[in-house]
Amino acid sequence: MTRLNGVLETVLYTADMSRARTFFEDVMGLAPHTADHRFTAYSLAWNMLLIFAEGQTSETVELPGDMGTIPPHDGNGRQHIALAIDADQLEAWESHLAAHGIEIEGRTRWPKGAVSLYFRDPDGHLLEVVTPGIWPNY
Repeated sequence: MTRLNGVLETVLYTADMSRARTFFEDVMGLAPHTADHRFTAYSLAWNMLLIFAEGQTSETVELPGDMGTIPPHDGNGRQHIALAIDADQLEAWESHLAAHGIEIEGRTRWPKGAVSLYFRDPDGHLLEVVTPGIWPNY
């Protein structure tokens, strides 16, 4: 039987790469691993967050040398990702988001003790920071 080890990449699409980079770097505190005009990649522990410019991945990408190709993909509409935080960081995140003028749209206290804060990035994607206790693996 084959098995999966986990989700390695999470992708969001943006209408404005410069605006998205400013948000994910200044507000979310991420440092880009690599970037070009089509995308920016951020390392998040065991996962890579990839931000692609809308419409820039609809053609096959030919990689240099004999590395191969990346098939076309694209997305639109508002999407959702949840980002893991330590429980003792919840209040700091609330303050940090408020200091950047980011509205918290929702707050959920989950049955096993986790707390989620929901807010939007500049493209309208629903972001969530969540403390441990939401899922069996977190």
